[in-house]
Amino acid sequence: MSILAESVSGYMQNASWIRRMFEAGGQLKARFGADKVYDFSLGNPDLPAPPAVARGLRDFAAHAEEPFAFGYMPNGGFAWAREKLAAHLSKEQGVALTAEDVILGCGAAGMFNAFLRAVINPGEEMLGIAPYFVEYGFYVANHGGTFRAVMSKKDNFAPDLNAIEEAITPNTRVLLINSPNNPTGAVYSKKELTAIADLLTTKSQQYGRPIWLVADEPYRFLAYDGTVVPSVLPLYSYAVVISSFSKNLSLPGERVGYAAASPLLPERAELMAALALTNRILGFVNPPVVGQHIMAAALGSQVALEVYAARRKAMADVLTAAGYEFHMPSGAFYFFPKAPGGDDVAFVNALLEERVLAVPGSGFGCPGYFRLAFCVDEKVIRNAAEGFARAHAKIQK
Repeated sequence: MSILAESVSGYMQNASWIRRMFEAGGQLKARFGADKVYDFSLGNPDLPAPPAVARGLRDFAAHAEEPFAFGYMPNGGFAWAREKLAAHLSKEQGVALTAEDVILGCGAAGMFNAFLRAVINPGEEMLGIAPYFVEYGFYVANHGGTFRAVMSKKDNFAPDLNAIEEAITPNTRVLLINSPNNPTGAVYSKKELTAIADLLTTKSQQYGRPIWLVADEPYRFLAYDGTVVPSVLPLYSYAVVISSFSKNLSLPGERVGYAAASPLLPERAELMAALALTNRILGFVNPPVVGQHIMAAALGSQVALEVYAARRKAMADVLTAAGYEFHMPSGAFYFFPKAPGGDDVAFVNALLEERVLAVPGSGFGCPGYFRLAFCVDEKVIRNAAEGFARAHAKIQK
């Protein structure tokens, strides 16, 4: 007799490939030594946080003994923190935002759950674009909804507008996009986002209820070769940006994220009040005190982009020399090459024999590919070259 809910038992049987490979890497490192294992499995940024983070932490520590330094605050975060965030996002997103248009929470994942709890009714649907981060489906299931993926264009992983239009039904409540994308590194153009916004406007009018457009943007800061990451907030009334500081400030373990609503949204006060409520009743209560102080001190700072650019080039060099097919990522810190032989799980296992850790595309709803996270030292990428080459040659025989 199982002590667990059936849904959770099912989740555990189909555990995230990312975590599975990460754990396999730990075993290999214990056996062969960390320097002999080339781990590209987990998007855990290795660059140190920028100096502003340490300064913010020191400044807060100087006042940590004051009364209520760690006390409750409004469920959406300190008013002064939201004001600073709104000013920063106004410049970043190209729209005029106030503190009333943004809310802080426990990381982007916490804000996703708070948002979905606020807008999804049981049985309603969230659409996403594959390949996609696997836990999106878990988030919507937490609130009685369902997740369905629409495949992107395989030549460049751009959104397929015709496929999205065919997928939308009267039951569709949310369309989720992720640009720059995990796992492909694709960046959606303004033309593509405008077409999506126009489609959702048409469909919302047709069905007599709004379809939300949610942009997941933790990699907004990380784009290459002059690529511009457009904002959805000026393009559509029912657009919401959800993001965090996990990647640009290297703070994945200090859970602070946010949601920002389009200033075109007539009901944004109602939405923000709902998010403050769901933030509380889901058990997050409020964003971390320390995280808010760090965020406020470090807004406008980020990790060294030139380091990621050099790693991107190194990974492209290694993969090209070994004969892999891939689309050069325009943003984020991932490559998503085709799996030689077509079986992504079999090929990831072949890489594992070479002590190279990757994640099969099946874990992102896109079999036949595999993901490599290049948020590792460039030396690790270069030293993995022989393993990549041997695995490719072995499968091609």
